[in-house]
Amino acid sequence: MRADKFSIGIIGGTGGMGKWFASFFQQEGYSVQISGRNTGPDPRQMAEVCPVVIVSVPIEATDAVIRAVGPCMPSESVLMDLTSLKEAPVRAMLEVAVSEVIGLHPLFGPRVASLDGQNIAVCPARGERWLPWLKDIMENNGAHLVETTPERHDKMMALVQGLNHFNTVMMGLTLAGSDVSCEDLRRFSTPAFRERLDHLGRIVVHPDLYAHLIAGNPHTDKLLTSYRKNLDELEALLHNGDTAALVKMIKKIPFS
Repeated sequence: MRADKFSIGIIGGTGGMGKWFASFFQQEGYSVQISGRNTGPDPRQMAEVCPVVIVSVPIEATDAVIRAVGPCMPSESVLMDLTSLKEAPVRAMLEVAVSEVIGLHPLFGPRVASLDGQNIAVCPARGERWLPWLKDIMENNGAHLVETTPERHDKMMALVQGLNHFNTVMMGLTLAGSDVSCEDLRRFSTPAFRERLDHLGRIVVHPDLYAHLIAGNPHTDKLLTSYRKNLDELEALLHNGDTAALVKMIKKIPFS
Protein backbone atom coordinates (compact mmCIF):
# COMPACT_ATOMS: atom_id res chain seq x y z
CA MET A 1 0.00 0.00 0.00
CA ARG A 2 1.26 3.49 -0.83
CA ALA A 3 1.53 5.83 2.15
CA ASP A 4 -0.66 8.49 0.52
CA LYS A 5 -3.57 6.13 0.09
CA PHE A 6 -6.28 5.80 2.72
CA SER A 7 -8.29 2.83 3.93
CA ILE A 8 -11.50 1.79 2.23
CA GLY A 9 -14.13 -0.17 4.12
CA ILE A 10 -16.49 -2.58 2.36
CA ILE A 11 -19.44 -3.92 4.31
CA GLY A 12 -20.37 -7.17 2.63
CA GLY A 13 -16.95 -7.58 1.07
CA THR A 14 -16.78 -11.34 1.48
CA GLY A 15 -18.81 -12.26 -1.59
CA GLY A 16 -20.17 -11.08 -4.92
CA MET A 17 -19.57 -7.49 -5.92
CA GLY A 18 -18.15 -6.54 -2.53
CA LYS A 19 -15.37 -9.08 -2.93
CA TRP A 20 -14.76 -7.94 -6.51
CA PHE A 21 -14.34 -4.30 -5.50
CA ALA A 22 -12.20 -5.22 -2.50
CA SER A 23 -9.78 -6.90 -4.89
CA PHE A 24 -9.98 -3.96 -7.30
CA PHE A 25 -9.10 -1.35 -4.67
CA GLN A 26 -6.31 -3.52 -3.28
CA GLN A 27 -4.79 -3.76 -6.75
CA GLU A 28 -4.97 0.03 -6.90
CA GLY A 29 -2.82 0.20 -3.77
CA TYR A 30 -5.46 0.88 -1.13
CA SER A 31 -5.79 -0.79 2.23
CA VAL A 32 -9.20 -2.45 2.33
CA GLN A 33 -11.10 -3.47 5.43
CA ILE A 34 -13.79 -6.09 4.84
CA SER A 35 -16.71 -7.09 7.02
CA GLY A 36 -19.11 -9.98 6.44
CA ARG A 37 -21.97 -11.41 8.44
CA ASN A 38 -19.61 -12.98 10.97
CA THR A 39 -16.19 -11.67 9.98
CA GLY A 40 -14.20 -8.47 10.04
CA PRO A 41 -14.63 -5.25 12.01
CA ASP A 42 -17.96 -3.90 13.16
CA PRO A 43 -19.28 -1.49 10.51
CA ARG A 44 -19.40 1.30 13.11
CA GLN A 45 -15.72 0.79 13.90
CA MET A 46 -14.97 0.72 10.20
CA ALA A 47 -16.56 4.15 9.79
CA GLU A 48 -14.14 5.58 12.33
CA VAL A 49 -10.99 4.59 10.41
CA CYS A 50 -12.11 4.44 6.77
CA PRO A 51 -12.91 7.74 5.02
CA VAL A 52 -14.61 5.71 2.28
CA VAL A 53 -17.21 3.11 3.29
CA ILE A 54 -19.10 1.06 0.70
CA VAL A 55 -22.24 -0.94 1.52
CA SER A 56 -22.44 -4.10 -0.60
CA VAL A 57 -25.04 -6.34 1.01
CA PRO A 58 -28.25 -7.98 -0.31
CA ILE A 59 -31.02 -5.54 -1.19
CA GLU A 60 -33.21 -6.62 1.72
CA ALA A 61 -30.42 -5.89 4.23
CA THR A 62 -29.19 -2.62 2.73
CA ASP A 63 -31.46 -0.22 4.62
CA ALA A 64 -30.61 -1.68 8.04
CA VAL A 65 -26.86 -1.60 7.33
CA ILE A 66 -27.00 1.99 6.10
CA ARG A 67 -28.91 3.08 9.19
CA ALA A 68 -26.34 1.35 11.40
CA VAL A 69 -23.19 2.76 9.79
CA GLY A 70 -24.47 6.09 8.47
CA PRO A 71 -24.63 7.98 11.78
CA CYS A 72 -20.99 7.02 12.46
CA MET A 73 -19.63 8.57 9.25
CA PRO A 74 -17.77 11.91 9.73
CA SER A 75 -18.80 14.81 7.52
CA GLU A 76 -15.50 14.71 5.58
CA SER A 77 -15.97 11.03 4.63
CA VAL A 78 -18.15 9.43 1.95
CA LEU A 79 -20.75 6.68 2.22
CA MET A 80 -21.58 4.69 -0.93
CA ASP A 81 -23.59 1.62 -1.83
CA LEU A 82 -23.51 -0.89 -4.70
CA THR A 83 -27.19 -1.81 -4.66
CA SER A 84 -29.03 -2.54 -7.91
CA LEU A 85 -31.79 -0.11 -6.88
CA LYS A 86 -30.92 3.45 -5.96
CA GLU A 87 -33.89 5.51 -4.75
CA ALA A 88 -34.35 3.85 -1.34
CA PRO A 89 -30.64 3.38 -0.47
CA VAL A 90 -29.66 6.94 -1.43
CA ARG A 91 -32.61 8.35 0.50
CA ALA A 92 -31.60 6.33 3.55
CA MET A 93 -27.96 7.46 3.35
CA LEU A 94 -29.03 11.11 3.12
CA GLU A 95 -31.35 10.71 6.09
CA VAL A 96 -28.92 9.14 8.55
CA ALA A 97 -25.44 10.36 7.53
CA VAL A 98 -23.81 13.80 7.52
CA SER A 99 -21.05 12.53 5.22
CA GLU A 100 -20.95 12.87 1.46
CA VAL A 101 -23.22 10.36 -0.27
CA ILE A 102 -22.85 8.64 -3.64
CA GLY A 103 -25.03 5.83 -4.95
CA LEU A 104 -23.30 3.35 -7.26
CA HIS A 105 -24.59 0.52 -9.42
CA PRO A 106 -21.97 -1.52 -11.29
CA LEU A 107 -23.83 -2.72 -14.38
CA PHE A 108 -21.95 -6.00 -14.51
CA GLY A 109 -21.43 -9.09 -12.38
CA PRO A 110 -18.45 -10.36 -10.38
CA ARG A 111 -17.36 -12.68 -13.19
CA VAL A 112 -15.87 -9.86 -15.32
CA ALA A 113 -12.09 -9.62 -15.33
CA SER A 114 -11.76 -5.82 -15.17
CA LEU A 115 -13.58 -2.49 -15.35
CA ASP A 116 -12.46 -1.98 -18.93
CA GLY A 117 -15.53 -1.32 -21.07
CA GLN A 118 -18.00 -1.78 -18.20
CA ASN A 119 -20.86 0.62 -17.37
CA ILE A 120 -21.33 2.01 -13.87
CA ALA A 121 -24.32 4.15 -12.86
CA VAL A 122 -23.33 6.95 -10.49
CA CYS A 123 -25.84 8.93 -8.40
CA PRO A 124 -24.06 11.85 -6.67
CA ALA A 125 -26.32 12.90 -3.80
CA ARG A 126 -24.29 15.09 -1.44
CA GLY A 127 -20.85 16.70 -1.50
CA GLU A 128 -18.21 17.52 -4.09
CA ARG A 129 -14.93 16.24 -2.62
CA TRP A 130 -15.14 12.53 -3.35
CA LEU A 131 -16.82 12.40 -6.77
CA PRO A 132 -13.67 13.47 -8.73
CA TRP A 133 -11.63 10.78 -6.95
CA LEU A 134 -14.25 8.16 -7.79
CA LYS A 135 -14.44 9.22 -11.42
CA ASP A 136 -10.67 9.20 -11.80
CA ILE A 137 -10.11 5.73 -10.40
CA MET A 138 -13.00 4.21 -12.37
CA GLU A 139 -12.41 5.94 -15.69
CA ASN A 140 -8.64 5.39 -15.53
CA ASN A 141 -9.46 1.68 -15.48
CA GLY A 142 -11.67 1.91 -18.55
CA ALA A 143 -15.14 2.14 -16.98
CA HIS A 144 -17.94 4.13 -18.59
CA LEU A 145 -19.68 6.20 -15.91
CA VAL A 146 -23.34 7.11 -16.35
CA GLU A 147 -24.19 10.00 -14.02
CA THR A 148 -27.88 10.04 -13.20
CA THR A 149 -30.49 10.58 -10.49
CA PRO A 150 -31.71 7.71 -8.31
CA GLU A 151 -35.21 8.02 -9.79
CA ARG A 152 -34.05 7.89 -13.41
CA HIS A 153 -31.74 5.00 -12.55
CA ASP A 154 -34.59 2.96 -11.11
CA LYS A 155 -36.85 3.77 -14.07
CA MET A 156 -34.16 2.46 -16.40
CA MET A 157 -33.59 -0.62 -14.24
CA ALA A 158 -37.31 -1.38 -14.38
CA LEU A 159 -36.65 -2.06 -18.07
CA VAL A 160 -33.10 -3.43 -17.97
CA GLN A 161 -33.65 -5.68 -14.95
CA GLY A 162 -37.28 -5.72 -13.80
CA LEU A 163 -38.98 -6.41 -17.14
CA ASN A 164 -36.07 -8.49 -18.38
CA HIS A 165 -36.10 -10.83 -15.37
CA PHE A 166 -39.91 -10.86 -15.29
CA ASN A 167 -39.90 -12.16 -18.87
CA THR A 168 -37.43 -14.87 -17.94
CA VAL A 169 -39.47 -15.94 -14.91
CA MET A 170 -42.59 -16.11 -17.10
CA MET A 171 -40.71 -18.28 -19.58
CA GLY A 172 -39.52 -20.52 -16.75
CA LEU A 173 -43.00 -20.94 -15.31
CA THR A 174 -44.34 -21.78 -18.76
CA LEU A 175 -41.57 -24.30 -19.38
CA ALA A 176 -42.25 -25.87 -15.99
CA GLY A 177 -45.87 -26.41 -17.03
CA SER A 178 -44.89 -28.18 -20.23
CA ASP A 179 -43.93 -31.83 -20.65
CA VAL A 180 -40.45 -31.03 -21.98
CA SER A 181 -37.31 -31.54 -19.90
CA CYS A 182 -34.39 -29.12 -19.75
CA GLU A 183 -32.20 -31.77 -21.38
CA ASP A 184 -34.54 -31.99 -24.38
CA LEU A 185 -34.69 -28.20 -24.62
CA ARG A 186 -30.93 -27.93 -24.77
CA ARG A 187 -30.71 -30.59 -27.46
CA PHE A 188 -33.05 -28.52 -29.64
CA SER A 189 -31.78 -25.10 -28.56
CA THR A 190 -30.19 -22.33 -30.57
CA PRO A 191 -27.28 -20.30 -29.13
CA ALA A 192 -29.70 -17.45 -28.32
CA PHE A 193 -32.06 -19.79 -26.48
CA ARG A 194 -29.21 -21.34 -24.53
CA GLU A 195 -28.39 -17.83 -23.27
CA ARG A 196 -32.00 -17.50 -22.08
CA LEU A 197 -31.77 -20.86 -20.32
CA ASP A 198 -28.53 -19.79 -18.65
CA HIS A 199 -30.24 -16.59 -17.46
CA LEU A 200 -33.13 -18.69 -16.11
CA GLY A 201 -30.63 -20.91 -14.31
CA ARG A 202 -29.10 -17.91 -12.52
CA ILE A 203 -32.55 -16.74 -11.41
CA VAL A 204 -33.42 -20.17 -10.02
CA VAL A 205 -30.14 -20.32 -8.07
CA HIS A 206 -30.61 -16.81 -6.61
CA PRO A 207 -34.40 -16.35 -6.31
CA ASP A 208 -34.21 -13.79 -3.48
CA LEU A 209 -31.99 -11.45 -5.48
CA TYR A 210 -34.10 -11.53 -8.61
CA ALA A 211 -37.40 -11.30 -6.74
CA HIS A 212 -36.20 -8.05 -5.16
CA LEU A 213 -34.97 -6.72 -8.52
CA ILE A 214 -38.43 -7.33 -10.00
CA ALA A 215 -40.79 -6.55 -7.13
CA GLY A 216 -38.59 -4.09 -5.25
CA ASN A 217 -38.38 -1.59 -8.09
CA PRO A 218 -41.27 0.91 -7.72
CA HIS A 219 -41.40 1.46 -11.49
CA THR A 220 -41.77 -2.17 -12.64
CA ASP A 221 -45.50 -2.34 -11.93
CA LYS A 222 -46.22 0.52 -14.35
CA LEU A 223 -44.42 -1.33 -17.12
CA LEU A 224 -46.49 -4.44 -16.51
CA THR A 225 -49.68 -2.53 -17.34
CA SER A 226 -48.29 -1.90 -20.82
CA TYR A 227 -46.92 -5.45 -20.93
CA ARG A 228 -50.36 -6.93 -20.20
CA LYS A 229 -52.03 -4.75 -22.87
CA ASN A 230 -49.49 -5.79 -25.51
CA LEU A 231 -49.77 -9.43 -24.49
CA ASP A 232 -53.56 -9.35 -24.91
CA GLU A 233 -53.21 -7.80 -28.38
CA LEU A 234 -50.59 -10.32 -29.46
CA GLU A 235 -52.64 -13.22 -28.14
CA ALA A 236 -55.67 -12.06 -30.14
CA LEU A 237 -53.58 -11.93 -33.31
CA LEU A 238 -52.25 -15.44 -32.69
CA HIS A 239 -55.74 -16.83 -32.10
CA ASN A 240 -56.81 -15.35 -35.44
CA GLY A 241 -53.65 -16.44 -37.24
CA ASP A 242 -53.17 -12.85 -38.39
CA THR A 243 -49.52 -12.91 -39.41
CA ALA A 244 -49.76 -9.67 -41.39
CA ALA A 245 -51.00 -7.74 -38.34
CA LEU A 246 -48.26 -9.31 -36.23
CA VAL A 247 -45.65 -8.11 -38.74
CA LYS A 248 -47.06 -4.58 -38.47
CA MET A 249 -46.81 -4.68 -34.68
CA ILE A 250 -43.22 -5.88 -34.78
CA LYS A 251 -42.32 -3.10 -37.24
CA LYS A 252 -43.55 -0.52 -34.69
CA ILE A 253 -40.76 -1.50 -32.29
CA PRO A 254 -38.29 1.44 -32.38
CA PHE A 255 -35.12 -0.60 -31.93
CA SER A 256 -32.78 -1.99 -34.53
